[in-house]
Amino acid sequence: MPCANATNGYFVHGFGTKNKGMVGAGVALPQDTITAATNPAGMVHLGKRYDVGLAVFSPLRSYESSSSLANGTGGAFTVGPNDIKSDRNSFLVPHFGYNHPLDSQSSLGITSYANGGMNTVWHGGFATFDPDGPGASPTGIFPGTYGGGTAGVDLAQSFLALTYSRKINDQFSFGVGPVLAVQSFRAKGLSSFAGFTEDSVRSGGATLPDDLTDNGRELSFGYGAKGGILWSPTSYLSLGASYQSRLYMTEFDDYASLFAEDGDFDIPPSMTVGFALKPSDKLTFVFDFQKIWYSEIDSLANPIGNIFNCPALGGTNPENCLGGNDGAGFGWNDMEVYKLGVQYSISPSLDLRAGASFTQQPIEQSEVLFNILAPAVSEEHYTLGLTKKLSDDRELTFAFMYSPKDRQIGPNVFDPTQTIEIEIYQFDLEVSFSKRF
Repeated sequence: MPCANATNGYFVHGFGTKNKGMVGAGVALPQDTITAATNPAGMVHLGKRYDVGLAVFSPLRSYESSSSLANGTGGAFTVGPNDIKSDRNSFLVPHFGYNHPLDSQSSLGITSYANGGMNTVWHGGFATFDPDGPGASPTGIFPGTYGGGTAGVDLAQSFLALTYSRKINDQFSFGVGPVLAVQSFRAKGLSSFAGFTEDSVRSGGATLPDDLTDNGRELSFGYGAKGGILWSPTSYLSLGASYQSRLYMTEFDDYASLFAEDGDFDIPPSMTVGFALKPSDKLTFVFDFQKIWYSEIDSLANPIGNIFNCPALGGTNPENCLGGNDGAGFGWNDMEVYKLGVQYSISPSLDLRAGASFTQQPIEQSEVLFNILAPAVSEEHYTLGLTKKLSDDRELTFAFMYSPKDRQIGPNVFDPTQTIEIEIYQFDLEVSFSKRF
């Protein structure tokens, strides 16, 4: 399954190699069949063609935890101190698209792509348990980031969009279609949280859950819809907008005690609007604004602080335990992403591209403990790209992305005397081949 990783939260920075060369901006500038993932309305403008490509994505993740009061006994649970870099730093991400005109005014397309995901593997480190608080002898020191051995998660998402696109007139088109999704997930090294799950609390601690961690890879399937419009009031200006609904996914039953609502992990809705400005035949400027509603997904949005109302920690509501309807999550906020791109035709056979995007990462300082698993703190992306025409109907396209180092620093909610810093920087190199008929 294609695996993408944290760029804008866990959404990728762009779809299709031309689009990626302009940091994902292009909702009003359709150029290849992967545009169905950005704006389905653009497909009718592409003619009969296919595009196939492969990206090598490299996210470099690390975390560092400080010492705490009294050498690690400053709270009920202390991480390290550790300073660890995540293993597995390269991922292959393929895409494919095909568009078939039905007539001069409409087309059908099929597009396969990856939208997002997350992967971390934290080897080594240790955690200290001290339920009696500062100054007391620790209950024990256990290997692994969370005291359950090697810790990490692996979330991968793959999508298939079926698109119908139609021109209303020379200026206006629309596109719409279903989006089918499959995601896989596995987690390990989280057994230390077993006593704070809803199942454990409701059994009075007599039963520890077997659906929290270390259950291998599980698949989840779902569906939603995507639609878009494209309006070109003049020859030099185009306006575009698209919306993807929430994708309703089957629950992760093997991780029902980890995610809120018994393993629910739907994919959040998103919206993009923007324009393409062409002051000349050779030069095009694009701007996109994208919003991602992570707050719609409880497993992502619920703050870790909910766990303190779990009866295992002195609270009153089992639904605030892990796996409950209001269970502790990653505490992610919605994201708003601003993307700027430029394309310039050096010659009839060579186009150059560049782009930059800016956002505010979704993780608050108070949420760093769980987000060691998902350090999605990137805020800036910079890209370059080019297309080389091999013949009248064939071309090669390249795109490169660099996301500089970003970090979030905050307290360990179980040990306020300790700070945790999560960090990421990223590279992406993609190549694609296109053929028109």
